[in-house]
Amino acid sequence: MKRNQFTDDRALSSAITHVLTMAMTTILIAGLFLSSGAMLETQTEMSTEQSLETIGERLAGEIAHVDRLADDGGAVNVTTEHPRTIAGSTYRVHPSGDCGSDPLLRDDVQCLNLTTGSGGTQVLVPLPEDLEIDYDSSASSGTIEIGYDQSEDEIRLQ
Repeated sequence: MKRNQFTDDRALSSAITHVLTMAMTTILIAGLFLSSGAMLETQTEMSTEQSLETIGERLAGEIAHVDRLADDGGAVNVTTEHPRTIAGSTYRVHPSGDCGSDPLLRDDVQCLNLTTGSGGTQVLVPLPEDLEIDYDSSASSGTIEIGYDQSEDEIRLQ
């Protein structure tokens, strides 16, 4: 029995199997890269938010401490060190008298508003209710000065 070389298809199945295996592997690896990129972005956002919350809570405690010291009379200035960047971005802190945009806080609660430099992440941290703070003051990431202004009877951030 003699076979014609042009109609012989015995080796065709292994070549097709190899091509299909390579194509499926390429598609799976591409899908893995795409999903890991999205997961990394989500993790970065969550990390940024948690870091801002931690810094905000520390600042709220330091502001409450300055308020207690100011009750004794006299000028009070406290310089605090906080991270300069969070997830590669700077941030700003400013007090706000209206925290209504946070569903967990009442509208009349005063808070610290921490926002990343890119504006992508914002965190609100409540302040004590009896605290007098200058809502026009603000501070940038890094070294933050908290001072009690006797003439205005309020706390300022710088």
